[in-house]
Amino acid sequence: MTAPVSGKSTHDDESGTAPTPLGGDGPAAAKPPSHRAYHHPAAGWGAAKSVTQFLLREHALLDGARAIHRMNHENGGFDCPGCAWPDDTKGLRLDICENGIKHVTWEMTSKRVTAEFFAQHTVTELSRWSDFALEDQGRLTEPLAYDASSDRYRPISWRGAFDLVGRELRALDSPNQAAFYTSGRLGNEATFLYQLFAREFGTNNLPDCSNMCHEASGRALQAALGTGKGTADLADWQTADALFIMGVNAASNAPRMLTALAEAYRRGAQIVHVNPLVEAAATRTIVPHEIGQMALFKATRTSTLNLQVRAGGDMALMRGIAKAVLEESRSNPKALDHEFIARYTHGFEEYRAVCESTSWAELEHQSGLSRADILKAADVYSRSDRTLISWCLGVTQHEHGVDAIREIVNVLLLRGNLGREGAGPSPVRGHSNVQGNRTCGIDHRPSPEFLDRLADVCHIDPAREHGMDTVDTIAAMNEDRVKVFVGMGGNFALAAPDTEYTFRGLQRCAMTVHVSTKLNRSHLVHGRHALILPCLGRTEKDHQKRGVQATSVEDSMSMVHLSVGMKKPASPHLLSEPAIIAGIARATLPDSKTPWESYIEDYDRIRDTMAQVLDGFEDFNRRVRLPLGFRIRQPARELVFLTPSGRAEFSSAPMPDAPPRDDVLILQTMRSHDQWNTTIYSDNDRYRGIANLRTLILMNPDDMRSRRIKPGGPVDIVATARDGSRRTLERYRAIDYDMPRGCAAGYMPEMNALIAASDYSTQSDQPLMKNIKVRVAPSPPPDPN
Repeated sequence: MTAPVSGKSTHDDESGTAPTPLGGDGPAAAKPPSHRAYHHPAAGWGAAKSVTQFLLREHALLDGARAIHRMNHENGGFDCPGCAWPDDTKGLRLDICENGIKHVTWEMTSKRVTAEFFAQHTVTELSRWSDFALEDQGRLTEPLAYDASSDRYRPISWRGAFDLVGRELRALDSPNQAAFYTSGRLGNEATFLYQLFAREFGTNNLPDCSNMCHEASGRALQAALGTGKGTADLADWQTADALFIMGVNAASNAPRMLTALAEAYRRGAQIVHVNPLVEAAATRTIVPHEIGQMALFKATRTSTLNLQVRAGGDMALMRGIAKAVLEESRSNPKALDHEFIARYTHGFEEYRAVCESTSWAELEHQSGLSRADILKAADVYSRSDRTLISWCLGVTQHEHGVDAIREIVNVLLLRGNLGREGAGPSPVRGHSNVQGNRTCGIDHRPSPEFLDRLADVCHIDPAREHGMDTVDTIAAMNEDRVKVFVGMGGNFALAAPDTEYTFRGLQRCAMTVHVSTKLNRSHLVHGRHALILPCLGRTEKDHQKRGVQATSVEDSMSMVHLSVGMKKPASPHLLSEPAIIAGIARATLPDSKTPWESYIEDYDRIRDTMAQVLDGFEDFNRRVRLPLGFRIRQPARELVFLTPSGRAEFSSAPMPDAPPRDDVLILQTMRSHDQWNTTIYSDNDRYRGIANLRTLILMNPDDMRSRRIKPGGPVDIVATARDGSRRTLERYRAIDYDMPRGCAAGYMPEMNALIAASDYSTQSDQPLMKNIKVRVAPSPPPDPN
């Protein structure tokens, strides 16, 4: 239970060298680490076995079975708190996955963290525990306040907690000395109240998890199409002739995508996976709810072409496809959709010139692919009447992420793959309501139009100055410009980059407040005053004055639907997230005219206000109660482009210089399969063949040989930041893996320690979590002393 944190990190800068706890370990394993290739289909019986073992370990066979029959069901089901993949448009039963079941079971555990637990353990002691051990204690049961004299969290009443937050916030010299962070688990109604409170208080400091994940997607799509979202929906996935899946590990991060890929293959669609690693989802699958396929052990392929692009080389591949299509158009007039380009786009001739001036040699060098492989992808695209391109963090978390996504849009525009069935851009959001957070107002750069409507409807004078995102907030905490940090869900201390710097920033705060379901690292890296406020989980019934309440969520394809908990709350002392926000708001703004208490009595009242403020939410309460909810209107899908030109914009950005130099490798962070965000279920990564190990780095075998690194041998990893500072991880194990030369990979949150706070994209302000410049060398023998 109290296994120490593994791994060691050092950070060399003006502050000297200091150890940073990394966390991340799963339950202690008696067996030694191992690595062997995984040759089985994704999902299928491997997933069924893993789920059964997990339910047995958590003593949750009954609750797990109940959850399976309520999760992602319309008319009274609850939305999976895991990924944002949409529910099937036909109301599919058993629309579930291995990681979703684990995530729900982890929330529904019978274990409890009570006041007695905190009486037995100091924060200093708990700081030495692994992150698995912390979360494995179970559900938090009552509000807690940090007592410095005893170094323990002690119970506090809800009124006392709200009053404490209110006093700290009112004592600030400026509202901008507070930051209000949001995790993707927050429902739409709570999201709307949270941003309303922050703006009535007087700040747009609303950092969120999207700042670290898909900020590049929103900015690119907004610039190109006038909307920050994809235009494709699940019906388009079900009718596309060609699917390009870029930078996505679907089997772990969006497992229900496997159903769409299997169906696409069976109907004859072409499926191109683009990723430095050939992941399990890019090979074959057995979809668990296809009972006949399971019984016959019959796998379906999920790809027709795999391209192992160099890390950061996605833009070069897309430009290569565009170049090939443009060259084909010289002899084949149908290669381009000339009518679409002329009628709906702007900047085509400039883009054509950029493509023509880019040599094939440069495209091969930057992408890491041969011209022949690029032409294979181009041929798939040219032959398809309806093409959909999807991407995730493998594309966004680079310096040039915005340009890369705009290049994806360029390719789609060439053949009119927009505004019609089976086509369009389709980013894969990672967390269940992260897109809904942005839709419902979590945006540190709100538009004047949104603020005007908020002011008119809610009768407040909202802050107008742009606020801070995640990177800005971390710096501001370290510089004493942010003194109160409120975290609404998530595990900010481990999810953010530059672990030591983030820790130090949180510890410099006058107050840190975390709304959570379970104990995690962020609670132990606290300000002078600290509160842990436990909330209801997505699976639990939310009882308010006017009955059991439902909340809504938006999936990654803009569908909004209701979620209703099924289970008795883990403790009678838990409050819902909307109720916690309203309590903090009233204590902070005692004279506020906002009807906080009325909103909490009946969430329909929140939705009525949202319907007046938010585009696409008109008639919200009726439409969200339709069996499958409703889809928010996407103007670009209707070929209405809210851009300055009124047209879809081609981008003519210069090619980035992606390949590494000298002995540098480009390291990408990733999740293991048995992990959800910073929550670690075990130290295994089934689809990559890893067992009992997280402190590792995956490397190309030739890169290992050139550095005299033995498979499984200990290595030191040194990252050099833009500002010249270095960060080191010592005695990690090097694992040989099929990936392009010059590339490497390892797990977050452990490797977040390598990412300097200064290493973020100037295009999106996202930390460069897929583009860390590292040197790797064999570790020196351990000091016998």
